[in-house]
Amino acid sequence: MKKLFLCGRSEAGKTSLTQALKGEPVVYHKTQYVNHWDITIDTPGEYMENKNLSLQGLCCFSYESDVIGLLCSANEPFNLFSPGISTACNRPVIGIITKIDCPNANVSMVRQWLEEAGCEKIFPVSSTTGEGIDALREYLNEPKEEMTWDKIMEAQEKGVREWDL
Repeated sequence: MKKLFLCGRSEAGKTSLTQALKGEPVVYHKTQYVNHWDITIDTPGEYMENKNLSLQGLCCFSYESDVIGLLCSANEPFNLFSPGISTACNRPVIGIITKIDCPNANVSMVRQWLEEAGCEKIFPVSSTTGEGIDALREYLNEPKEEMTWDKIMEAQEKGVREWDL
């Protein structure tokens, strides 16, 4: 399974999503520090909310993952992700829209934010009802392609990222 690095603002549902992906009961727990689980790297929302922490801290942890997940709840009052932010990453970037079952959810607006950020795929999910969790789990279970030195050199000559081959 690919290791998913989750980043998003506080209370966006990163820890709840981790619990749902692992099949555990969803219980609110404030993340105080970076947690390395078997399938996810869960970060405190303050890393995304603080400009000084977001670039250095998040970039370092992203190197330990296979996929970066920009997480945004469907009832977000504002967007933290800059347009084109995915170009700063050296891993595939996906978008995850959480809390799609909230009464004030605006999934289409959040989808637009994540598309503008450059997410390759977007997964609307609900950690409480389980909707969309299987699709995300299937994506994470897709086999990782092993890169050989020849493939890396070929990609570098073409100017494409290694996961675009």
